Amino acid sequence: MLEKQREIRRVVVKVGTSTLTRETGSLNLHNMEHLARVLSDLQGMGCQVVLVSSGAIGIGTKKLRLPERPSELRMKQATAAVGQCMMMHVYDKFFSEYNRTVAQILLTGEDVDAPVRSEHLHNTFEALLELGVIPIVNENDSVSSAEIETGQCKVLGDNDTLSAMVARLCGADLLILLSDIDGLYDADPRTHPEARLIHQVSAVTRELRAMAGGAGTWRGTGGMTTKLNAAQLCLEAGIDMVIANGSNMEAVYDIVAGKDVGTRFTRPR
Repeated sequence: MLEKQREIRRVVVKVGTSTLTRETGSLNLHNMEHLARVLSDLQGMGCQVVLVSSGAIGIGTKKLRLPERPSELRMKQATAAVGQCMMMHVYDKFFSEYNRTVAQILLTGEDVDAPVRSEHLHNTFEALLELGVIPIVNENDSVSSAEIETGQCKVLGDNDTLSAMVARLCGADLLILLSDIDGLYDADPRTHPEARLIHQVSAVTRELRAMAGGAGTWRGTGGMTTKLNAAQLCLEAGIDMVIANGSNMEAVYDIVAGKDVGTRFTRPR
């Protein structure tokens, strides 16, 4: 438990593909509806909410009835365009059931990196949140290949980093990363039953990065490594970040309340 829990007014929630889709590639409508309900309720409690959502390529692959995820870049980008459209349609439907309005924002690395564009983005987020709208953000895969071809862009390249950049742009108090893991462990819990969940971290050290492993490991690119990168960005900006399991959407309430759920990255206050 934190010694002093800050008041959380603005929250960015990032949801990974594994939470939004099933193994078949179909949308996990149960999770999406539950997410919409919890975030709508969170807004009703007085929080301003921003959602960063993954999954466009996987959803598009299923929608187009393709036998497998495309390997060619232009086909991946086309598939992402189809998937993004379907994903926003479903989000709009679910959030509307709770009398909430959503907006779509698609970003590229240049949008975040360029000072003028970044200022315009900040102003757009401020206006939407002032209007009571829930912005839904994703990387613009149809234009940018940063996430599809990892390493081509130094700013973005994965939605963990994207969500941290969005949290900074918005001046958020808290970033919640909902994934298929409970948090940061001191060892791989799948092969080490004695692995311990680390509940609180005040700095992203070399030791932590060593535990996260490199690309190609169970916590490599798109896994714990990118989450630590996001945590570093948040800590530098004075934003708390929590990694938690997306299978338990109700945990969002406890996270906002400052309870020990998952792994919280926070500077001592």
